[in-house]
Amino acid sequence: MLFISHVIKTNLKEKETDMNRLLSALFTGLLAVFAFQGSSMAQDAGNSGTEKQIQYEALSPWADVDPIPMRGISPRLDSLKGKKIGLYVNTKRAAMPMAKSVDKRLKEMYPDIQTTIFQSTEPNVNEIETKNKEKFTAWVNDIDAAILLVGD
Repeated sequence: MLFISHVIKTNLKEKETDMNRLLSALFTGLLAVFAFQGSSMAQDAGNSGTEKQIQYEALSPWADVDPIPMRGISPRLDSLKGKKIGLYVNTKRAAMPMAKSVDKRLKEMYPDIQTTIFQSTEPNVNEIETKNKEKFTAWVNDIDAAILLVGD
């Protein structure tokens, strides 16, 4: 058993040595290719009669500007007492049960609070880009704050 173990270890070491030699040869070959390309480029640059000019294109990292000017976020409400809170519900299955639970808890905590639920009609689309744009805009303008409920 000891002899078999010694033979296996010796074979593994020989395979590692062979692999190291192969990797070393590959690395040396790649270096030679890069060195050859570099020297040929240097020779091309040194030719005064036929100069190669390299042109670079500068690209801007800035995207197109949104025509709607940015504005800061709205300030926090001092209290929810007497406020109208909108509950925006997305199309996920659990969103509406979550909204009903949040609605119930808000009314328990603030008896004079008003809540209104707006249910999204299309998945993965901004509501402002759907057929309900006017309805959504009117809903937003009629509330003091909104809570987004994502039913994931």
